[in-house]
Amino acid sequence: MNQSRDDHDSLAALDHAHVWHPFTPMRQWRRQPPLIIERAERWHLIDTKGRRYIDGTSSLWCNLHGHRVPAIDRAIRRQLGRVAHSTYLGASSEPGIRLAARLCAMAPRGLNKVFYSDAGATALELAFKMAVGYWYHRGERHRTGFIGLQGAYHGDTTGAMSVGYTDLFHRPFADLVFPTRFAAAPDACRATPQMRAEAGKEGPPVPNLWPSEDARLGEVMAHHSLSALEAMLRKHADQTAAVVVEPVMQGAAGMLCQPPGFLAGVEALARQHGVLLIADEVATGFCRTGSLFACEQEGVQPDLMCLAKAITGGYLPLAATLATDEIEHAFCGPLNQRRTLFHGHTYTGNPLACAAALASADLIDRTDLVSHVQQSAAIVADRLDALRPTGRAPHVIDVRQRGLMIGIEMGRRREGAEPLDFDRQAGTDLCASMRDQGVLLRPLGDVIVLMPIPAMDHATLSAMLDVVIETVSQWRPD
Repeated sequence: MNQSRDDHDSLAALDHAHVWHPFTPMRQWRRQPPLIIERAERWHLIDTKGRRYIDGTSSLWCNLHGHRVPAIDRAIRRQLGRVAHSTYLGASSEPGIRLAARLCAMAPRGLNKVFYSDAGATALELAFKMAVGYWYHRGERHRTGFIGLQGAYHGDTTGAMSVGYTDLFHRPFADLVFPTRFAAAPDACRATPQMRAEAGKEGPPVPNLWPSEDARLGEVMAHHSLSALEAMLRKHADQTAAVVVEPVMQGAAGMLCQPPGFLAGVEALARQHGVLLIADEVATGFCRTGSLFACEQEGVQPDLMCLAKAITGGYLPLAATLATDEIEHAFCGPLNQRRTLFHGHTYTGNPLACAAALASADLIDRTDLVSHVQQSAAIVADRLDALRPTGRAPHVIDVRQRGLMIGIEMGRRREGAEPLDFDRQAGTDLCASMRDQGVLLRPLGDVIVLMPIPAMDHATLSAMLDVVIETVSQWRPD
């Protein structure tokens, strides 16, 4: 039952008076009536005015099976009848124990230990401390540095900013971050003239091919990126704790696809130079890219893997940092050696969240969600053919996709990936237009991000794509 007009207006006034929204220009936010979600039904969110929206962002990339899923609802209610929360410091709980065993069985081989936290950024902060502490306890106390990829995003806490610095997000806080080395990330839209020449692409873009689909260009870019990483490791490996990577797709960088073989190449270089590999699977994990974890697609076995977002099916905050036995063992020893990892959070291993995560893991298996995502991804790829350069969307620079992580980059001209003016807010305007048509999306600058709920039925997925394709096709810059 939607709320009365008076209730909505009262909530809107309270929101504008008191709420500071994340990643939101607040002056502009307060100039318009806020969208207030009241309830949900499977693939749809419903606002206080009764309007329905297809959840095209998976509620910020975390919803896995839909909203109000009976199996997860039951698991949470059952756990509520036992205990909602108890500390994990010096104690344990059945859901946390069972979930840890389940995650280790699901994860790439060798990841046998689980440390819980409550968000993607905290999972990464913990991985950084584990990596540095591992080398410290091995007597290599100078190994405190990290190597990340340009454009990486690992969260907004201080360490996460340091290893995933984004100038737009983090410039005011540059003095807070610790020094990190960044290797170039492959971005086929912005290949240098030298790279294009090496790939035999000196002329204009191939008429009916997206830059991210150009296999030869991707191969050349991967080679250049890996060569730069190798040079960095040759010089700095003895000062480096770990290389940190978002496997297969860099999300907040604008949905940048890594060419096939790039991730395996990063792992090979980390092994060759004796540094740890941290895989940030916060966004890519749990079926999103068409495999249970993105690392599986190239047989990569990281030393540390970070999980969050979809771990509970999108129900409750929970994160996990998975580590090898070797890393955990470095923190074990006689008390007088003081090796204990003194780190934790109040809601570490929250039983309600762990119960939801166990129910979600059961649903992944029971519904064969990986296969469903692969089928859905094929539908998306086929439908988005309508936006190709020979089609009716001249201002689409690139369409990038890995499973159900999709980015549609808008610009003035495809050749040279000429961007739009920052103040134009084309992505925001396009998403606002789609919201009026019942599809809720959120852009990354001028990249329209599609992150449909992985379990979404194909009829709803097609309805969402109808709106996206028509809106993007009709859009023209001022």
